[in-house]
This record gives sequence, structure tokens and C-alpha cells, in this order.
Amino acid sequence: MGIIWSIIIGFIAGAVAKFLMPGRDPGGFIITTLLGIIGAVVATYLGQAVGWYRAGEGAGFIGAVVGAVILLLIYRMVVGRRTV
Repeated sequence: MGIIWSIIIGFIAGAVAKFLMPGRDPGGFIITTLLGIIGAVVATYLGQAVGWYRAGEGAGFIGAVVGAVILLLIYRMVVGRRTV
């Protein structure tokens, strides 16, 4: 159930990240929410590796939003260079 919860939180975190970082995204809303899901899953596993979360415990909402914002910044830098 932990991975399902991370995906749900990641979806919401991706939507929040889109609202926190307005502007033209190369991928739009769907890519942003996918980045949020990936950010939440990565935050979960990194948090478990560091010892912030126990096994089966997912990253919190704020951690997922921070992960989504960071991934969105990286995505904009990488894809933005290719489109210019």
C-alpha cells in the first residue's frame, strides 16, 4: 500500500508544484504530475535510506512537493535547452 500512497501523494504534489511554479512547461500538466509522482517515490526511498522514514512509510506531502519542484526545475532546464 506504501507505493500506491506515494503515487497518490505524488499526483497531488505535482499539481501543487505546477501552481507554485507557473509558466510555460514543455510537457504541460501531465508531465508535471508525472514528475510529482516520481518525486514522491524518490523522496520515499531516499528518506528510507537516510532513516527519516521507516520501511513501508511514504514521504510526507511537503517532501513530495519539494521533490516535485526540484524535478520540475531540472526538467525545465534540460528540455528548455533543447527547444530554444
